[in-house]
Amino acid sequence: MSKAFWFLTAITVYLAAMIFVGLRSARKTRSTDDFYLGGRRLGPWVTAMSAEASDMSSWLLLGLPGVALLGGLAEPVWTALGLGIGTWLNWLIVAKPIRNYSEKIGATTIPEFFSLRFHEKTKLLSAAAAVLIIVFFVPYVASGFNACGTLFSTLFGIPYQTAMILSAAVIVCYTILGGFTAASITDLIQSVVMSVALVVIVCFGLSLAGGTSALADNAALPGFYHLTTTYNTASGTETSYGFLTILSTMAWGLGYFGMPHILLRFMAIKDASKLPTSRRIGTIWVFISMGVAILIGIIGRSLMQQKVVAEMSTGTESQRIIILLADLMADKGWLLALLGGVVIAGILASTMSTADSQLLAASSSASQNLLQDVFGLKIKEKTAMILARATVALVAVIAVFWAWKEDSVFTIVSFAWAGFGAAFGPGVLFSLFWKRTTRIGLLAGMITGGATIFIWKYLVRPLGGVWDLYELLPAFVLGSLVILVVSLLTPAPSTEITEEFESVQKM
Repeated sequence: MSKAFWFLTAITVYLAAMIFVGLRSARKTRSTDDFYLGGRRLGPWVTAMSAEASDMSSWLLLGLPGVALLGGLAEPVWTALGLGIGTWLNWLIVAKPIRNYSEKIGATTIPEFFSLRFHEKTKLLSAAAAVLIIVFFVPYVASGFNACGTLFSTLFGIPYQTAMILSAAVIVCYTILGGFTAASITDLIQSVVMSVALVVIVCFGLSLAGGTSALADNAALPGFYHLTTTYNTASGTETSYGFLTILSTMAWGLGYFGMPHILLRFMAIKDASKLPTSRRIGTIWVFISMGVAILIGIIGRSLMQQKVVAEMSTGTESQRIIILLADLMADKGWLLALLGGVVIAGILASTMSTADSQLLAASSSASQNLLQDVFGLKIKEKTAMILARATVALVAVIAVFWAWKEDSVFTIVSFAWAGFGAAFGPGVLFSLFWKRTTRIGLLAGMITGGATIFIWKYLVRPLGGVWDLYELLPAFVLGSLVILVVSLLTPAPSTEITEEFESVQKM
C-alpha cells in the first residue's frame, strides 16, 4: 500500500474523532452560554491543555521550526522564552481574577466583561472590543486555514485553495455542532496528538541526520547557534541581534494578557481552586513543546546541509520542513508511514485547536456583543443559537478569502497576536488590578493599542534601525500609558463599581 494510503488513514481517523466529539458535545450545548463558555464546566486538565493548544496553533509545528531553520536560534529562542514567561505570568496573575470577576458580573465574552465591569449603558466598550476581535481574529483564523492548505497541497499535490477549503469545512462542522465544549475537548485531544507528532518527528529526524553529533555541523554557519545574531539563508550573511531587538522579540509574551480565546478558558474552569494545577500543566507543556519545535528546525538545517532535503530560502518553504520529514518517514515502510500520518494529524491538530477557538470568539463578538448587546436585537434562545452558528460559518468564509493567497504562517500569526496583545492586554490588566481605571480610559487605551499595531507595522517599522521593533511592544506600552493618563484625567468610577472591584479582590 502507498504512503498516501497510510497518511489518509491516520488523517481520516483523526478527523472522524473530531466530528464525533462535536456530535457528542452538541447534546450538552443547549444555550448560548453553553455554546460560548461551556457552562463553566471545564476541569483542570481540559482547561490547561485547551488553553495552550488553542494558543500554539500551526505556528508551533510549522512557523517556529521554519524560523529556526532559516535564521538560526536567536529569533526562535527569544520568542519562545518570552512566550513561556508570558504563559506562566498569565496563569499566575490573570487566570483567577478574571475567572472570579466574570462569574460575579455574569460575563461570558471579553467584550461583555469590559462592558459589565464598568456598568456601561452605551455599550461603547463592548462594540469597540467586538470590532477589534473580528478585525484581528479573521487573519488569525486565516493562518490556520493557510496551514491546512499548505499541508495537503505539499503532501498530495492538490491545489492549495481546494485543500484549504476542505480543511476549513471540517473545522467549521464540529465547531458549529458542539461550540465551546467541543472546541475545548478536541483541544485536549489535539494537544496529545501534537505532542506525539513532535516526539516522533524529532526521533526520526535525529536518526536521519546521523545523531546529535551531526547537528554540530550547523556551527559552521555564521551565527546559527548565536543568540545575538541571526543568519540569513538567502544572502549567507549574519545580522546583529541587539538588546532592543531581543526585548521586542520577547515581547511576544505580552500578547497572552489580551488573547480572548485563552482568557475564555480561564473564565470557563469549573473550580477556581484548580487553576494552579492547570498552570503547572500548561506552562510545562508550552516550554517543552517549543523547545522540541526549535530542535526540529535545527535538524532540518542539518538535513538541508547534507542534501537530504532541498534548499529552502523563504518562510513559505522552510515552514514545510516537518511535512517533508513526515514524507521521508513514509518511505521507510508501512509502520513509519502510519507514524508519518500521525505527524500530519498533529499538524492538523495544531491548526484546528486554534481555529475552532478563534471562530467561536469572533462569532460571539458579532452575534452576541454587536447584534444583541449593542444594537439591541431581541431574539429567543433558539434563534440566538442559530445566529451563533451562522456567524461561525460567516467568519470562516471571510477567513477563507483572506487565506486565499498562500503566505508564511509565522507572518500572519505575528500580526494578529500583536493586535490582540496591544488592544486587550493593557485593558485586562488595568481592569483587574487598578480600581481607578475608568471606562473612557479603557476605551482610549484599547483604540490606541489597536491603531498603533497598524501604524507601527506599516509606517514606522519600515524605517529600520531603532524603529525596527516588533509592533506589540510599542503598542502595548502606548496603550497602557493612555489608559493611565486618561483614567486620571476623567472622573473616578462610581462607588458601586469600586465596591464591586474590592469584593472581587477578596475572593
